[in-house]
Parts: sequence; structure tokens; C-alpha cells
Amino acid sequence: MGKSKPGPDAADEGTIEGMIADVVAGDIFPGEISIKDGRVASVRRNAGARRDRVITPGLVDAHVHVESSLLTPAAFGRAACVHGTTDTVSDPHEIANVLGVAGVRWMLEDARQSPVRIHFGAPSCVPATSFETAGASLGPEEIGELLCLPGVNHLAEVMNYPGVLLGDPRMTAILGVAKQLGKRIDGHAPGLTGDALAKYAAAGIQTDHEAATLDEARQRARLGMFVAIREGSAARNFDALAPLLHEHPDQCFLCSDDKHPDELLRGHINQLVARAIAAGIAPMAALRAATLNPARHYGLSAGMLQPGDAADFAILTSLGEGRVLETWIKGRRVAADGHCLLPAPPPAPDSSLPNIFNRLPCREGDFAVKAPPAGQKFRLILAEDGQLLTGSGEFTPRAHDGLALADPSRDILKITVVNRYTPSAPPATAFVKNFGLRHGAIASSVAHDSHNIVAVGADDASLCAAVNAVIARRGGLSFAAPGCEPLALPLPVAGLMTPGSCAGTAAQFTRLSDAARAAGSPLRSPYMTLSFMALLVIPRLKLGDRGLFDATPFTLVPLYA
Repeated sequence: MGKSKPGPDAADEGTIEGMIADVVAGDIFPGEISIKDGRVASVRRNAGARRDRVITPGLVDAHVHVESSLLTPAAFGRAACVHGTTDTVSDPHEIANVLGVAGVRWMLEDARQSPVRIHFGAPSCVPATSFETAGASLGPEEIGELLCLPGVNHLAEVMNYPGVLLGDPRMTAILGVAKQLGKRIDGHAPGLTGDALAKYAAAGIQTDHEAATLDEARQRARLGMFVAIREGSAARNFDALAPLLHEHPDQCFLCSDDKHPDELLRGHINQLVARAIAAGIAPMAALRAATLNPARHYGLSAGMLQPGDAADFAILTSLGEGRVLETWIKGRRVAADGHCLLPAPPPAPDSSLPNIFNRLPCREGDFAVKAPPAGQKFRLILAEDGQLLTGSGEFTPRAHDGLALADPSRDILKITVVNRYTPSAPPATAFVKNFGLRHGAIASSVAHDSHNIVAVGADDASLCAAVNAVIARRGGLSFAAPGCEPLALPLPVAGLMTPGSCAGTAAQFTRLSDAARAAGSPLRSPYMTLSFMALLVIPRLKLGDRGLFDATPFTLVPLYA
């Protein structure tokens, strides 16, 4: 620690020495950083400074939904700071779809207790589509209100790219509000290329984290857009897009988008910097994508180790290894040796946590599906591990007494979405492949984007038990199997988050994931994949609470092909 004061309150003055990564000048050199009143007082080269560690600016996750960690902002920040993260750019549209403006305001308030600075955007697409039931709706007036709040600095991902391309009046008005206020505008355009992409960018969209191929990323960069290279718990695009860090280093960010608690416990953006360097990317290009590039684009208050900056930095064993020894924010050592040094905020009673969950319990018969007419086949959702995209297939179901049944022997399972906002609305039920369950069912109220209950199961009884376990807790994740008491992880904040610790939540989450894998699922993260089966804005075939949805024509489609 050089001459710095020990402990979590070392916030006034001191000297840190090591190899200093100056991302502004593009240089790494041995030296000393003097800290006074939470800021960098001076940076001095010193050939005699220790060389067994690297001091970098604090790392920035350029696009992450805090809610997908299953943790509140305060709990997320305590977990992320351990890995050198000092700032995130975050879209709170998960809670906004449930609770609207009040949900975003709650996130802003809770984030005040986070050591990591969470820079929120105003959710641009609530609800994400008109083809599903959500808990709230944000129009231009609400967006303007949110964009004027302290802590909200951009218009979050514009998922309604068809609305942008077709000049939808509501979407056009929302973009107009952001432009009038001089705010950055984030994009979300999976698979969009060519003239359509050019029109989308021309509407004022400046970033995209949905590029899945190098060609898609290159097209965005050529249009002047910033590409957030994503590697999260579900979508994993890093390997495909890493060459863009060579070709357009100043237009790249690094992001996780969605990070479940078990993986957040192990690492964050520090892992992506190390992976980029291992893939042959110049260390400075990798580091700038995780610091300077997003900080400049979004106008963040994050310090870049320049005199006068906030003293925000991480101390790593090396850039190539990526292991974080300490994290400092505003001159205060907030994490060391894998632990957050700040006291946890006092727990709030569940009764004080915001939520809307109006669903009555389901019955097994609610999930019955009539067999198709003679000669017709069912549409089949094809899930894909590590991707948000799904495919579309067809199949002839196993049937009994005029009802179509799940067929685990062919890995054909039932999938259902249950409206959480209306007490007794009938579930929408279809069929899905590649979840691999031989028995039992998994369910979740984390179901992007409207966060109804989504479940996949091998039989109707297990499906019903898993769904009702979520309903009984007014939100959460569950696993149910014949003859067993359901396992559950309650999520009392909007059915999306828990104020519990990352370690405790990760342990419960791992228990559920292990149960799903023991029941046959081969998926790396069964619950993360499950949560995206209802995400209608990502191609191709998905299920909402009103039925099957095909994102190619962007419309609801019948069960029968």
C-alpha cells in the first residue's frame, strides 16, 4: 500500500505505487500516485517503484441490467467492486416493466448504498411490445421525467427497432425527448444489417450490444456506432467479436448485459480484459474498452488516473491475469483480497420492498394443450445455450385423450408463461426443445421483458408445482419434481431481486441450477436461458403470456404450423 492508510476509510491522502496504466496517454510505466481528498493529486514516474502489480482506472461495465444479478443495486455494487468495477451503465427496464417510474426511482435510491457508481438510463421500451402484458407503460412524458433525474444520464436500449424503422409516433417522440435533452441513446438491434441498420443509426442510435457476428459488429462500427462486446451469463459473443478490438479499438466497450450471481461471484469485466489480452489484443486497447471509451461516451464521473480526477482505480496482479487485489473509489479502499470492506446496509423488511404480484395459484389442468388437427404439426421453440436467439421447428406431438403431451425422451418439453398481473388469466402453453429435462420443471418470475412467470417442464404436475412455488413467494425461481418439495429462491423486490448477499444468493441459485442439471438439463445456465424464452424482441420464436410470437414478422402466431 506504499504510504497509504490501511482499512476502508483511507480516503484522504496517501501514495500508491506500481505499474501505472495511463489510458489517456496510452502508456504503462512504473510510478506513484498521490491521493488527497479523494482525488489524484499527482502522478509521478519512478523507475524504482514496485513492478509486481498494475494500477488501472476503475473498470466500467458498459451495459448491464443490475436486476439480472438477482441482487439489489446495493448488493450488486458490493459484489462487483471486488473485481475492480467502479462504474456501470445500467438499464433498469426490468423493474420498470413491473413497477414503472416508481421502480426506477427505487433503484436510484437503493443505488446510493452501492460502492459502485451505477449510471442508469431511462428505459425506452416499456412495455417492450404490445403483444404481452406488463405492469407499466412509459411514454414520452415519463421518459422526460426520468431523464431529468440525477443519476439518469442516457436513453436506455431502444429495443423497438421496427418502431424506429417504421416511424412509430410513440417511439419517435421518445427519441425526440432524449435528443432535446442532449442525452446519449443506446441501441438494441439483433440481426439488423444493411440499409435497415443505417436507418436505425441515422435515427440517433449510438451504441449496440446485440451484435452476434463479426460482420454485424463491423457494420455498426463503419456507421460510427459504438459496439459493446458482450459476454454474460446467457449471451456470449466475446470470442466472435474480439477482433473488432484490433480493427476499431476506439469504438469498443466491454459489457456483461446479464450476470447471474454465481458468475458475478467469480469475476466481472476484469475477466474480459484478461481474455482480450490472451486473444492477442493490445493491452491498452483492451483496457481502454473497459475504462476510457465508455467513460468518455457516457460522460461518466469515473477517474482515469489523471491529476484532479476522482481517485478511482483497481490494483491487479497483472493485466493478463486479471486478478484484482484492491479497488479504490473516490480515494477510499472499498475492496481487498476478494472482499468488500464496507459494512452491509441494514436489512429492510420484505413488507417495505416494492412489488406487484397479483396471481392466484394455478391448477394442473391449466396447462393442458389440445392435440393438433389431423395432418398438422406444432410449432417448436428451439432454445440455444449461450444465446438469446431461438430457432423455430415443427413436430408431431405425443398425444393421449386428445391432449398433446411433453415428450422428454425426444427432449420436447412444455413451456408456459403465466400472467402475474391478472389474478386468473389463462396461461399460454407451447413446446420447447433443448432444455433437456427428463423429469421435473423449472420456473421463474425473471422473464424478460414483462416478467410474467415462465416455466419449462416434463409433465403438467411438475409444471404446476413449479409455477405455484413462485406464486406463493410473490416472485422467485423454483424447481419441482414428482414426490419432492419444490426448491425456491425468493425474490421479494419486484419478483426480480433480493437484498441478500451475492454469496448467499449464488449458493441458492447454484442449488437450483444443480437440481435442473441433475434432472437432465445440459444448459450452462438453465435459469438464465429460461428467462429469455419470453423475450419477444429477440428472434425468432418465443412465448408471451398471450401466445407464441415470431419476431421475424413481429406478430403472434398459432401453435399449429
